Amino acid sequence: MSKISNKQMICEVLMKKAETDKNLIALASDARGSASMTPFFDAFPAQSVETGIAEQDLVSIAAGLAKAGKRPFAFSPASFLSTRSYEQAKVDVAYSNVNVKLIGISGGISYGALGMSHHSAQDFASMAAIPNMRVYCPSDRFQTKKLTEALAEDDKPAYLRVGRNAVDDVYEEGNVPFEMDKATVIGEGKEVVFTACGEMVKPCVDAMKLLEEKGISSCVLDMYCVKPFDRETFLEKVREASLVVTAEEHTEAWGASPPWSWARNARSRPCSCRFRTLRSSPAPLRKCTRPTALRGKVSASGSWKSWDVSKNNSPGSLKEAVPDFLSCTEGKAIWKNI
Repeated sequence: MSKISNKQMICEVLMKKAETDKNLIALASDARGSASMTPFFDAFPAQSVETGIAEQDLVSIAAGLAKAGKRPFAFSPASFLSTRSYEQAKVDVAYSNVNVKLIGISGGISYGALGMSHHSAQDFASMAAIPNMRVYCPSDRFQTKKLTEALAEDDKPAYLRVGRNAVDDVYEEGNVPFEMDKATVIGEGKEVVFTACGEMVKPCVDAMKLLEEKGISSCVLDMYCVKPFDRETFLEKVREASLVVTAEEHTEAWGASPPWSWARNARSRPCSCRFRTLRSSPAPLRKCTRPTALRGKVSASGSWKSWDVSKNNSPGSLKEAVPDFLSCTEGKAIWKNI
């Protein structure tokens, strides 16, 4: 099976569920095509709602449907869903604690050259700040399938961000470790721990394999559950690590690294590992010629440095981004000559 987008997998799961669950409703704000939900709307017109370009109405209608016993999934570009309809997400959905699943499509900076108005590098921060609102960001189609199936069965609010394009597989069919609200550990190494969610997981897995070739043990924490944050698994891994690296498609505020950093520094379970972050930022895209380019900044000893992983998300590009500060693990150069 060729690779597909995570949003397409959501559509496939919901179509299967809708065959037996007539309370499952899909809503879109003139984005059924962008959300890969056209097949659902065509197959289940009585279980579909099109609001037009009206994100606030989209969320409020979804909340009303949930109050009436329906199971709504509301689709809209993440850049608009997490901003224009923020009050409705906060009040109508989260404060009312109703069963609405908000699906932010083309999240992060996957809209590329469309510019900052279409980027959503702040959505984790804004949505996670709302009480009762869970936040998820799956890494590939297999994890997306497991997560969507779980969300379709529970009755709590949630925000789920997916990207725009087809993504490489992180897991294999039939071998998809998944536990709701628990991070997935990839690899068994302890010296270096990569932490990421969404489409940043695959480059981290590739980087992990590069380190293994050099005899450096490492693992990847797939933190698809941005909120609730799996503090227990995170601390279990980082306590034994010499270096922790986070990779995220988000601004500095909240994102992935702040809660991980707070957990790391928890007084009850301290650890002494070094902590570094790779972070994407939408602003430099104005200078990019390729819409698929991903550029951002790296924090190194309190300073900011440019980095670029626009080379098809290759492990080499991730590797080249970090030699300045991923320099040692207890005195041992881990990226030197890689």
